[in-house]
Amino acid sequence: MHSDQGWQYQMKEYQRILKKHNILQSMLRKGNCLDNSIMESFFGRLKVEMFYRENYKSVNEFINRLEKYIDYYNNNKRVLLKTKGLTPIQYRN
Repeated sequence: MHSDQGWQYQMKEYQRILKKHNILQSMLRKGNCLDNSIMESFFGRLKVEMFYRENYKSVNEFINRLEKYIDYYNNNKRVLLKTKGLTPIQYRN
């Protein structure tokens, strides 16, 4: 799992849980935001499109909406100008 060097990723308990699940942790170099620019872009878009100004009644409701958003983001519904009007799957194929 790749992340920045935020305090939450440096916590011993967090690192212990990763290790317990056989997840290798990778952090980007200090001061090098380019390593993480794709994920920063995704999380920025995610917050704008599904988080800000939304009130979720429960954690389960949030998780369900998040799963639907990720499916929308990755599949045949989201058309982008930078992919010449194609969906992400069409562009990759």
